[in-house]
Amino acid sequence: MGTAGKRLVRVLLATGGAVALLATAAPAAGAAVARNGICETDEFCLYYGPGLTGSVSDFSGSIPNYGDTQPDCYEFKGPGAGQGLCVKNNARSAKNNTRRYVVKVYYNSRYGGANFTYNPGGAGDLGALSRQNASHLFEPVS
Repeated sequence: MGTAGKRLVRVLLATGGAVALLATAAPAAGAAVARNGICETDEFCLYYGPGLTGSVSDFSGSIPNYGDTQPDCYEFKGPGAGQGLCVKNNARSAKNNTRRYVVKVYYNSRYGGANFTYNPGGAGDLGALSRQNASHLFEPVS
């Protein structure tokens, strides 16, 4: 193989390596970014206010304990009333933006006590668990 041929092979290998690196580093199009304060597809979201109003806290999995105080708590991240406050005992409504999970919000930490269930795509106020919530559990739809 001549010099031009070797140069072409090196260029092709370098280009292929760069493309592979970019493909593995970039998130999939439409993939949810957990904990960014935006309720995206495949996330469960708690809202500070009733009727899905106020600041939002978004999750991509189960949380056994929301935590009581900063800096060791999950907080409302989105803009609006409640931003920066701990989620525990402050959420008033929720949206299950997942497609494959039922999500249960619990009165106690570690999935204990009374619970309120949201089916995939479901949303609404937390009812009796409004401002009385400490954990949530993702369960696969059967």
